[in-house]
Amino acid sequence: MIDLRNIETFFWAAALGSLRAASDRLGTTQPAVSQRIASLESSLGVRLFERDARGVKLTPKGHELLVHAERLLMARRDMIDAARDQYTVAGTLKIGVAETIVQTWLPRLIERVHAAYPALVLEIEVDSTHVLKSHLLSREIDLAFLMGPVLETRVENLPLCTYPLAWVASPALDLGPEPLTLDRIARFPIVTYPSRSRPYRVVRDMLMRAGVASPRMYGSASLSMIVRMTMDGIGTSVIAPVFLDKELQRGELRIVEVEADPLPDLSFTATWLDGPQGPAPRLIAQIAQTVARNDALGSDKPRL
Repeated sequence: MIDLRNIETFFWAAALGSLRAASDRLGTTQPAVSQRIASLESSLGVRLFERDARGVKLTPKGHELLVHAERLLMARRDMIDAARDQYTVAGTLKIGVAETIVQTWLPRLIERVHAAYPALVLEIEVDSTHVLKSHLLSREIDLAFLMGPVLETRVENLPLCTYPLAWVASPALDLGPEPLTLDRIARFPIVTYPSRSRPYRVVRDMLMRAGVASPRMYGSASLSMIVRMTMDGIGTSVIAPVFLDKELQRGELRIVEVEADPLPDLSFTATWLDGPQGPAPRLIAQIAQTVARNDALGSDKPRL
């Protein structure tokens, strides 16, 4: 008789490409994962993985059986969902979050989730959209709040919020009279989101079209670093000023008027992979959508 636990272990080892990652995901030891897979291979009479120093790789038969394994796990999930109280969500959910969300409404989301699902534990990873997308598609995280949507097979997206970008500088930086030309802006470095991000590419293309052959641009996934570098007068930045209220009010930063094409908005989505992880990603994504909308309306922000 085939143990469903062994099938689950096979699925996560295949999805994550590592026995160690599968053991972390399942809350067990690597030897236990190896034993379960060996037991499944013995029961099926086939070899599921090729093993080498870099990890595990599916055999052709393993690829074929992985589809059936996922179907079995999803059938188990559907059965459990049908049997349990629809509001009971437990376990651990791994969430990847872009830092703009961390700096705006993530704390209020965590409060809402804890109140609605006290048995659900959130593990939160903060990184750039490029990294979060990679981790989501490799199933290292269950849900991502990132610059989306992600247009891949079996990926679901729920719109969250949109923030305008702006040119930002320190008042101490001598830029000259406004509106500024891109040529004058380019006399100083420009600090913005990582080099793989859309804002970085748009600004770089904008500068090159304006005749700036080799723009000096610093890309960073850390918004706090971008803000610090801008306040220190290293250069201007292109950033969403939604979380810069205090710096702007204190005169530590200012919005700069630039003669250029409009900057694109940052659009964020809650994005997850359809699979056997249960209803938690969709449920938390729906709460996030509500929190983000209330934040945009000002109705979900703490009163001072």
